[in-house]
Amino acid sequence: MKQIKLLMVLTLMFGMIFVGCSKLTQENYKKIEMGMEYEQVVGILGNPENCDAALGTKKCIWGNDAKHITIAFIGDKVVLPSMKGL
Repeated sequence: MKQIKLLMVLTLMFGMIFVGCSKLTQENYKKIEMGMEYEQVVGILGNPENCDAALGTKKCIWGNDAKHITIAFIGDKVVLPSMKGL
């Protein structure tokens, strides 16, 4: 019985650590400003999960379908940030 309780506590602690480490927060989203450089955004959010680029534009996504930040860049500068589920 003690081992089960200990296992439950450890699982909860690790879960809280991983959730607390996420950079996908409203606070970080609010730091993103129009005209900000791509590298500055990466400094705030980390590397994106996916980027598509064409004709000097780039659209990058941090997160997944349920919770994400999407940012459109022109010339590596933020032009359209959006978010879902934060």
